[in-house]
Amino acid sequence: MTYENLTLTRDGHVAVVVLNRPDKLNALNGALSRELLGVMDELRADDAVRSVVIAGAGRGFCSGADLTDGGTRRDLSEQSQGERLDEMGWVGRQAVAVYRLDKPTVAAINGVAAGAGMSLALACDLRIGGPAARFRTVFAERSLSPDSGMSYFLTRIIGYSRACDLVFTSRDVDAAEAYRLGLLDRLVDDADPLGAAVDLGHQMSALPPLAVRSGKRVLQHNLEVDLEDALRYETAGLGYARRAPNDVREAGLSFRERRSPTFTGT
Repeated sequence: MTYENLTLTRDGHVAVVVLNRPDKLNALNGALSRELLGVMDELRADDAVRSVVIAGAGRGFCSGADLTDGGTRRDLSEQSQGERLDEMGWVGRQAVAVYRLDKPTVAAINGVAAGAGMSLALACDLRIGGPAARFRTVFAERSLSPDSGMSYFLTRIIGYSRACDLVFTSRDVDAAEAYRLGLLDRLVDDADPLGAAVDLGHQMSALPPLAVRSGKRVLQHNLEVDLEDALRYETAGLGYARRAPNDVREAGLSFRERRSPTFTGT
């Protein structure tokens, strides 16, 4: 598939998706959102991809929805009637596509992540940022309440009262505070944290892919259930993770032979 508003490259088993509207700080319009949905579908179907990095071109990650010149409104008005009636909206479908991707996702935050762009970063499993990383919820400033999954992700990542602080004040959160709060999982010295995010992608991709996918499913499912249901789902997850007999054998053999394993996903 050809993309005009993002780029897709592969580094071994790591796919790198770069939002590519740097003149707009990678603001989300209808075209970019549709391409994000398309690239998530492509990566889900590609078994050679074991982890995904999402980054932004230029000096920012994503500044949110593109409201300049009515751009986003115009893009959305061109959608089909069925899409317009979708109760989740375009940003809702985007949040689901990223969060439910069955492979680990890492956001590389090199600058501002605001509004729906902040939500996109929060939808990823992990976030790595450099010194210029900056978060801002934005919605209240636009006379809006949070959308694009922010109300779901933010409370779970940093807690309810801290989420209230950021949403009700719409204040800037710099890289150091973002790391303290948990918005960033890793804070690196690099001005462009993309390399660190790809390195993390390689680290995860070196593990048995079915085991990693199962781990993601179990962690997400068990956010919402009681202990007994969580334990049952863990047991089911173990069965799924061991559906790659060659990787199961390689895990034991490499341990006994004291060497680095090579996993194939089979």
